[in-house]
Amino acid sequence: MKVRSSLKSLKSRHRDCKLVRRKGRIFVINKTNPRFKAKQG
Repeated sequence: MKVRSSLKSLKSRHRDCKLVRRKGRIFVINKTNPRFKAKQG
């Protein structure tokens, strides 16, 4: 999982990437290709 200050560019890496908010943190999740996972900050 990558940790970035901005997730906008990571969301556009793959068409299945979704931005999800969990417990005050923002995550990029991808069911079809889990190597695109990321979280903010």
